[in-house]
Amino acid sequence: MRSARPVGLLLSAAAVVLWAIGMTVLQPLTEPIGPWSENLPGNNAYWARDLRFLAIMAVAAGLMLAGRGQLRWSQPAVLLGGLWVAADIAIDRVDPTGVAATVLLAVSGCAVLAALAAVLCWRDRATPPARPPARARKALTGTACVAGVLTVVAVGMESPTDREPELNQGALATAALLVVLAVGAALAAAPARSRARVGLAAGLAMTALIGVALVRAVPPGPRLLPEVALGAVLLTGVTFVAWDWPGGRPIWWHHALAALAALVGPMVFLLATAIPIMILLPIGATFTALAGNSPINGADSDVLISLFGLLSGLAMSLLLARPTVDNRR
Repeated sequence: MRSARPVGLLLSAAAVVLWAIGMTVLQPLTEPIGPWSENLPGNNAYWARDLRFLAIMAVAAGLMLAGRGQLRWSQPAVLLGGLWVAADIAIDRVDPTGVAATVLLAVSGCAVLAALAAVLCWRDRATPPARPPARARKALTGTACVAGVLTVVAVGMESPTDREPELNQGALATAALLVVLAVGAALAAAPARSRARVGLAAGLAMTALIGVALVRAVPPGPRLLPEVALGAVLLTGVTFVAWDWPGGRPIWWHHALAALAALVGPMVFLLATAIPIMILLPIGATFTALAGNSPINGADSDVLISLFGLLSGLAMSLLLARPTVDNRR
């Protein structure tokens, strides 16, 4: 897909802006007032942190799309994401607020992104990438699967009160960006940009974006089933867009199995990763302490749902990132 590079870089830049807004506008809303124990935050208190981490993951996914699945782009993208999380924690300790801080962080982040992209583009011109197309397609399909699962995580983001309009706005914007990334990566992984695939990708994007708005309109309690349905539709659609169509049409039973995996897999993997990590490795509490924020009160848990979403997305990519018929066999 010729437009993969500019589209991927544009989406990464949009994710940088979302991250900057999350740091300077949303994060202060989650900070408790006073050091007293009765003001310690509860479950999902640091929802702004999760939205920022999802935006950082979107930056990396956009770079992978821009690199069309090539390893020389994917490795720096993952490294940048890890360094960005470390920088996020350090910046969170400073507690930046205001329009000037938002602009400074957004411009600085875009400058880092532009510098890395310039270096990688120069490397591509100097020595054209030699990664086999099949492996690049698999990497792009995996990126689409991860972005699809992260969409479900973003749209289901909660807070202790769930009455903050900024939470709805941030969750909607982040989920919408991840939908576009998922569909864009799936289309870039397709063997050819036929009219049918482009139309299918456009329909999938519109359906998923409408689904994001509808799911977000549901109260937190009964939101689980619509979330599962949205994830199933988006991930199944990714397979229709990205996978081979032998003879010009999909292998329907392959996609039926993919739909079953997409319906059950994300939530199963979320629970399978969340429960052991919460018990054995309190990473959320560690990040909270490093950022200098108040700890979650003892009756609740400091859960880093964005990390669990990433692990679940990687697990789903192992199941669904098989775009060629030979891989699926």
